[in-house]
Amino acid sequence: MEYLEFTFLTKPCNEAIDDVLSAVLAEVGFDSFVHTEDLERTAVKHSANPEDPEWEKVNKEASEFKCYIPKAAYDPEALRSALADFPLPDVEINFTMAEAENKDWNEEWEKNYFQPLVVDGRCVISGTFHKDVPEADYKILINPQMSFGTGHHATTSQMISRLLNDEIKGLEVLDMGCGTGILAILARMRGAKHCTAIDVDEWCLKNSLDNVALNGLDGIDVKLGDASLLPDEGPFDLVIANINLGILLRDLPAYVERMKPHAYIYMSGFYTTDVPQLESRAREVGLTLVDVRELDGWACMKLQKEA
Repeated sequence: MEYLEFTFLTKPCNEAIDDVLSAVLAEVGFDSFVHTEDLERTAVKHSANPEDPEWEKVNKEASEFKCYIPKAAYDPEALRSALADFPLPDVEINFTMAEAENKDWNEEWEKNYFQPLVVDGRCVISGTFHKDVPEADYKILINPQMSFGTGHHATTSQMISRLLNDEIKGLEVLDMGCGTGILAILARMRGAKHCTAIDVDEWCLKNSLDNVALNGLDGIDVKLGDASLLPDEGPFDLVIANINLGILLRDLPAYVERMKPHAYIYMSGFYTTDVPQLESRAREVGLTLVDVRELDGWACMKLQKEA
């Protein structure tokens, strides 16, 4: 799949703004995000016409944030509208766009971005290139490609924590929006009977398959697609859905349809302010809220299907 690489610069620059920006961009088709250094950069200021060659050039000290979108999914007007409606006040956003290079992403991550992650002192996620990896009960190896889900984001780390602390042994698990596959991999390591991992992105499919093999696991089926695949899957004891608000609101009935009575679902990928809307939707389709956790403004909900 061919990708476009956008380099966004935000002012002021902080991780919270980049987190909100990533969520906004995900709504218009971006699927991979990489934080880089705070540098003095030249960028192109977004305006009412994102294809105007006379865009004002600006030079600002800003947080450089690389974001990737499949070329076929890029809609300039959708991006312009999303940035114009950015939910945080007084944030200046500038960007440049280029064709994404075919790179050795292992080398890129090793040099610049990805460091081993330890969650709850029990699970460590590391690249194949890392040395002196901390010891943990569960060690997940990741071979980074164009899908940058490594567990560092607050939504993924909260999902990992739930999988570490809930009883998973013997369960049939569905991982929707599987990314690099780390949640399905951990569920299988924790004793899940079988995992079905689904993602709409071909890169995620390939990366998940590679990572499943890298960790020497069986019992995980990785499939390309969306909720339309679910009538032929399951039923499931546990659904993991770390996606975004719009998809969760739309596809929640399809998830519930393939859940066993009293099955659980973990949902993340949205802000704490979105919880009431999702809880209302969950009640409509027969789910009861068990609890909500929060980290850096991002929520993770656990719900149970009624009999």
